[in-house]
Amino acid sequence: MRYYFALAPALRDSQAATTTKETPMMKLYYGPGACSFVPHVALEAIKAATGEDFEVQSVKLHKGEQRTPEYLAMNPLGLVPVLVIDSKPLTQIVAICDHLDRCFPQAGLMPTEPWQRAQAMSHFAWMNNTVHPTFTRIFRPGNFVDSEAAQAELKQAALTAFRGHLERIQAMTAHAAPFLLGERLSFVDAYALVFLRWGGLAGIDPATLPAYQAFVARLAATPAVAAAMAREGIALETYKKP
Repeated sequence: MRYYFALAPALRDSQAATTTKETPMMKLYYGPGACSFVPHVALEAIKAATGEDFEVQSVKLHKGEQRTPEYLAMNPLGLVPVLVIDSKPLTQIVAICDHLDRCFPQAGLMPTEPWQRAQAMSHFAWMNNTVHPTFTRIFRPGNFVDSEAAQAELKQAALTAFRGHLERIQAMTAHAAPFLLGERLSFVDAYALVFLRWGGLAGIDPATLPAYQAFVARLAATPAVAAAMAREGIALETYKKP
């Protein structure tokens, strides 16, 4: 399967994942350490399994690059990730990952048996529509309430809820074999790594979630995850002791 597309005019200075093919087939716009890490890992796994190449473009969220006219033309919401295929942008992490899995089933990023796939999608959807928005309320409470007091209250409530979500993921790691969905690396694994890193940024010591921490350490050593982390320039440890 092969894709070709034109690059966005103002974002041509992209970083190629490799230079073995003249024309990149897919291009991922990502923010280092953001949820876009999930399809980034998937693209590395796809490349390892099939040889399909891809290109990436780092979007510096702290500098507002997601709000430039060129980026908003791809995603009017100004969010990462965006996957561009044949000049057509695809947004929303679940849609992007589902598309990648359907196009490249050889990578084994989701189960193929219908019931097992539905269960996997249930975990993935929960991470995307529950765990992820909870962290948004910690990181950007001003998006939801106005006063400083209300923001502080919301942030604390969200932090408590987020901690509970991490504990649920830790319970899932007890059944990892060796990954959360079985023998193959999946989108759910990559999201789990993202959330533990975010927990550290929110002040949750990963050492208080030892099984989860150990699982993510093993995950980070796998080739696809290690390659994506190196390209994004991120480390596992984000927690700073008070």
